[in-house]
Amino acid sequence: MSVATSGIERSGSKAGARRLEGAILIAGPTASGKSALALAIAERNGGVIVNADSMQVYSVLHVLTARPGAEELARASHWLYGHVDPAQAYSTGMWLRDVERLVGNGAISGRPVIFVGGTGLYFRALVEGIAEMPDIPAVIRNRWRAALHQKGAAALHEMLSLRDPAAGEQLRPTDGQRIVRALEVIDVSGRSILDWQAGVGRPLIDGLSARFIVVEPDRSELVARIEKRFDMMMEQGAFAEAERLGALGLDPMLPAMKAIGVRELLAAQMGKMTLDEAVQRAKTATRQYAKRQTTWFRHQLGPQWQRIAKAENGLKEA
Repeated sequence: MSVATSGIERSGSKAGARRLEGAILIAGPTASGKSALALAIAERNGGVIVNADSMQVYSVLHVLTARPGAEELARASHWLYGHVDPAQAYSTGMWLRDVERLVGNGAISGRPVIFVGGTGLYFRALVEGIAEMPDIPAVIRNRWRAALHQKGAAALHEMLSLRDPAAGEQLRPTDGQRIVRALEVIDVSGRSILDWQAGVGRPLIDGLSARFIVVEPDRSELVARIEKRFDMMMEQGAFAEAERLGALGLDPMLPAMKAIGVRELLAAQMGKMTLDEAVQRAKTATRQYAKRQTTWFRHQLGPQWQRIAKAENGLKEA
């Protein structure tokens, strides 16, 4: 039975998590074919697929994030797709804790585990671990989210610089989400977020037995795939999906509202641009995002990562 949502309880800790052996990690830019590769490996090896894409976690965003469809879900078990409310600012730490719960409760035990996605920080967290951070009560999180919406990032950056000068110096005044996170942490713990981040994390996977693959397609081929895929998204209801998300009245600074295509299609809905203009801008944004992903993978992923030009080439040894 395929699982599109995790059904995970929001409790638990690292103490019960075991280190995964024989995991397969597949990274790559958007539209590179990495999800198809993961599915092929899962079918061949009887494996389970765990999402490592920060946008595919959100429940409303199905078409615009290219989440696996019903056919793919029927072919292999999928976890951590569409399990987060878009009103939530989901983080790398939250994702890693969700993976730890899957490992701890045996949900993905006994079969090869394939992590696939385009969020580099998720893969880094798997391989290196992540420092423990304090739990943030909802009332504090909501208060700072509201402050960000009402006062703006620059004003909150000034507050942070007074309370935590070191963190304020490291963060850009426009980086609202990270500024809010730093304010939340110092509110709850009385300690700088930098102190917490300096802690040593625990890797969740066994690096010696893991297989590391990063898909690096030819640029012209990737651009063509991006163009074709967004056209297919429009045929599959991307505009209506953006409308449904917009109708929730969420803070535009939330991560889900920043998914590529959402802002552009909502602008078309409000008459600020034509639909054709919105589509072209979304395609441009996707190409730019893919370039940033490729650059990050090139400079941040170490020599243990096998680099392949075509996703299907990674099936030979996996």
